[in-house]
Amino acid sequence: MRLLVLGGSEFVGRAVAEAALGRGWEVTVFNRGRQPAVPGTHRLLGDRTAPDGLAALARGEWDAVVDTWSAAPRAVRDTARLLRGRAGRYVYVSSCSVYAWPQPVGYAEDTPLVEGASADADRTDYTRDKRGGELAAQAEFGAEHSVLARCGLILGPYENVGRLPWWLARIARGGPVLAPGPRDLPLQYVDVRDLAEWLLGSAERELSGPYNLASAPGHTTTGELLEACVRATGAAAELRWTDPDVVLGAGIEPWTQLPVWVPPDSDMHDSMHTGDTSRARATGLDCRPVAETVADTWSWLRGIGGTPPRRPDRPVPGLDPAVEARVLAAGGGVPGTTPAQGDSAQ
Repeated sequence: MRLLVLGGSEFVGRAVAEAALGRGWEVTVFNRGRQPAVPGTHRLLGDRTAPDGLAALARGEWDAVVDTWSAAPRAVRDTARLLRGRAGRYVYVSSCSVYAWPQPVGYAEDTPLVEGASADADRTDYTRDKRGGELAAQAEFGAEHSVLARCGLILGPYENVGRLPWWLARIARGGPVLAPGPRDLPLQYVDVRDLAEWLLGSAERELSGPYNLASAPGHTTTGELLEACVRATGAAAELRWTDPDVVLGAGIEPWTQLPVWVPPDSDMHDSMHTGDTSRARATGLDCRPVAETVADTWSWLRGIGGTPPRRPDRPVPGLDPAVEARVLAAGGGVPGTTPAQGDSAQ
């Protein structure tokens, strides 16, 4: 298979390129060249936002294209239009955010979508940009030759948003850790490597249409995730489980200041952690255990010196240590059982 990855140097794109090389595919990546290329790929340089920025893609044929773009939809439109007739399938990495808010519990691919998106739009907001990208892919390649991968929370090595890396770094510092409850709160996510394998499989199987891409609801819990962080880092950390009302009452923002976590019984939790992903799982999505995702992310972080790459267009995640200390000092947090310090997955 001949694969073109639009991006291909960070997070999802990098994982896709590596997975394709692992399958013995011929891999071309197209990007601005700001990050080192994945060894074994052929790189074309260009900037989708610049005049004549697609010139490097004027020649060539591929069996499939994977596009991770998340800004102005017209960039997807222009690229897909240029590649139409020279690529067999367009796999667009979208988001579950394209569903109209608030998403109902168990929302599936036929749930109503956000309004006001356009394939011809300049950059607006994340939700409409992703939906506009979907419309662009389908307009140029047709519904039968395009895949819309509506991803939920993505974690794993190469993460450039900073959610799991922040938790690992915080827990590695040790001491009492503000752990937002409840401990058994169900979480839903997809490891970037499992996502990459499904994306490639969708091209091989000649799939089409929308798919919600995440684990089954309840694949893990907040407790399992944070306890896996303690095990992976081997840190002398004590998770202090704190009632959601205490967390919110302290003015702490879910999702950003305490990454991954959102309050139970909220629209945010329904949106992030209850999606119906049975269609993707029936077509090959296989999600690895959370302990493996956490341990491998920690190993990757250590290998690059502990400082993860950062996307400049996303808010910096994490909680101010002074705020954490204040909440814990006020009596927030119940000491919980943490893994034995000798059980380290380094």
